[in-house]
Amino acid sequence: MAFKGRVGLAVTGGAGAVLMLATACSGGGDKGSGELSAADKNTVTITPGNGTDKVKPDAPIEVRAGEGTLEGVTVQGKGVTVTGQLSADKKSWRSDRTLAPGTSYTVTAQARLDGKVNTVTSTFKTLRPSKTLTITDITPNQKGEEVGVGMPIFVRFNRPVTDRAAVERALKVTPDHPVEGAWRWIDSQQVIYRTRTYWKAHQKVRFNAALAGVNAGGGVYGAKDAEATLNIGAAQIATGNINGHHMTVRRDGKKLRTIPFSAGNGTTREYTTTSGVHLLMEKASPVTMVSPGRKEGDPGYYKTVVQWAVRFSNSGEFTHSAPWSVGSQGSANVSHGCLNLSPANAKWYYDIMQRGDVLKLTGTSREVEWNNGWGFWQLPFSQWKKGSALKDQTAAGTPTAPTTGAPTTGAAGN
Repeated sequence: MAFKGRVGLAVTGGAGAVLMLATACSGGGDKGSGELSAADKNTVTITPGNGTDKVKPDAPIEVRAGEGTLEGVTVQGKGVTVTGQLSADKKSWRSDRTLAPGTSYTVTAQARLDGKVNTVTSTFKTLRPSKTLTITDITPNQKGEEVGVGMPIFVRFNRPVTDRAAVERALKVTPDHPVEGAWRWIDSQQVIYRTRTYWKAHQKVRFNAALAGVNAGGGVYGAKDAEATLNIGAAQIATGNINGHHMTVRRDGKKLRTIPFSAGNGTTREYTTTSGVHLLMEKASPVTMVSPGRKEGDPGYYKTVVQWAVRFSNSGEFTHSAPWSVGSQGSANVSHGCLNLSPANAKWYYDIMQRGDVLKLTGTSREVEWNNGWGFWQLPFSQWKKGSALKDQTAAGTPTAPTTGAPTTGAAGN
């Protein structure tokens, strides 16, 4: 049977989906078979092709036009929103992010030539890996919490990350008021973000992890995206000289109160309050203070319950109420390492405390270690950045990870 005119044929292949209008048997009025019609020239190719299965989540979606130009490209699929970049000549389009694993996607593209539009679709499915990477904790994460200007961002994963650079590229921090910052890997499952200077007070900082589909190495792919918003509160910064026995608390540069204290007696390193830039980590009342490494009956053993305790290191340092040492506060250091305050001052500091507030102490030779609690500001920013997988993947090492929370019992000092 002879066909006159032209018949539309849809052709698909493994590499891409192509829609073409091909010539069947032609009548004598047609031009030579080597010349394509406008419809033939207006092809659209989509990769991955229609019906493709087990597509790698980190493989890009690519769309190419023949002699026409692309009018639009949309990607539909659950899990993540996929956008892309159109070339300057509108001849090609490429997705700009990874895809969710084990997900069906449909790509729809339109190309225009001589006023006519050709629409092509491709439906494919990404592979479902046996192991996936997810974020198990983002700190700070308490609803409605305002944090201090020194607050870092902690991100913990459910399994070790082999390709740290690939994962780190997926992590974005966007403050209302931009400031330079960097990630540092503390171990294979935790990475921490710190800025060069303190956050500007009274702003929002948005964290986004475009983790879905990221190849984390060893056959592990990111399972889903994650996000969080930090509310930066007032700039509350306390400064004090341990040998001067007083600290001054300022909010947004304005002096609020000068508080007398009694610090560690300094008879041993253990009983010496650390100097340096500390961040307030948590608060609780009451807290049981127990001498570390000692049992009841040993020399130096103590077990004391205190009120209005604010932790500023992982080596047992708190500010807290100490009515038994009020006579020494402001004049002598008699504690086991904590900053002893009067009940009224301890409660006042407890009530205004924000996680991430700064407490800068001077006066002793014992400097707080950068990984003792949240002592990250002890590292110069140039050194901090060396822990980024994007700068120097071998520089960070694997020091003991600081905790994102601290126990309210078993504390060292009082």
